[in-house]
Amino acid sequence: MATTIIDGRAVAAAVRERIKKSTEEFINRTGITPGLAVVLVGEDPASQVYVRNKHRACGEVGFLSRVYTLPASTTEDELLALIAELNADREIHGILVQLPLPKHISESRVILAIDPKKDVDAFHPQNVGGIMTGDYKFVPCTPAGVMELLAHYGIDPSGKSAVVVGRSNIVGKPQALLLLEKNATVTVCHSRTRDLAAVTRTADILVVAVGRAKMITGDMVKEGAVVIDVGMNRLDDGKLCGDVDFDSVFPVASHITPVPGGVGPMTITMLLCNTLRAAEDAAAKPCH
Repeated sequence: MATTIIDGRAVAAAVRERIKKSTEEFINRTGITPGLAVVLVGEDPASQVYVRNKHRACGEVGFLSRVYTLPASTTEDELLALIAELNADREIHGILVQLPLPKHISESRVILAIDPKKDVDAFHPQNVGGIMTGDYKFVPCTPAGVMELLAHYGIDPSGKSAVVVGRSNIVGKPQALLLLEKNATVTVCHSRTRDLAAVTRTADILVVAVGRAKMITGDMVKEGAVVIDVGMNRLDDGKLCGDVDFDSVFPVASHITPVPGGVGPMTITMLLCNTLRAAEDAAAKPCH
């Protein structure tokens, strides 16, 4: 059995090209440029890289991009005041506050403050509830990216056993719901799961998002499974790796995502999709 490496960079490039064309058509039709505001509080190096990448991606597809860089000493009230301004700003259709925030600022209060119609991260409880009921406009970007990769490679979850390792609000839980919506039979595993390997070996589709380097090894994977590695870990030698031990899983899987170059490129791409959708909705239902 030949194993297919899922090329997230190529899929992301194809989707971004579609977004660019749709954006040009949207601007020509409405005169409105989709706008994304990204707010960064503090000087976390990884967050700074993510924010730069998001800003660059917006430029590539023709979006308006505004980056607000605030000092770590910014108070919660100051941040909430900025969010209120952005909620009211007609040029801004998507608002993203880069996490993590400094400890003195409540992430939950910040997420609740963002207008759900501009919550392109899909973290607001109203959007989370929409995913639960299947009536949603925005999906968290990483799980949405995983579903896009599956679709691109013709992998239909319907009727298959899907195992999600990880239960975070950002990836694990919404990923399970999206697979369930596509008629997979879904099991969610976590730190208290007994005999994890016995569960993961039942998976036709295995999605791993726990943040532990090379946790899933070849003997934990069913022959012919599709393995999606959401993890991003830095080893002592500085190299990046996922939550899946690629070398031992590769011979077993039918499809596998590499790290880097698998799920990662899709995350910002799906953020662009959400922002364009928010702009389209705002144009269809203008504020008075």
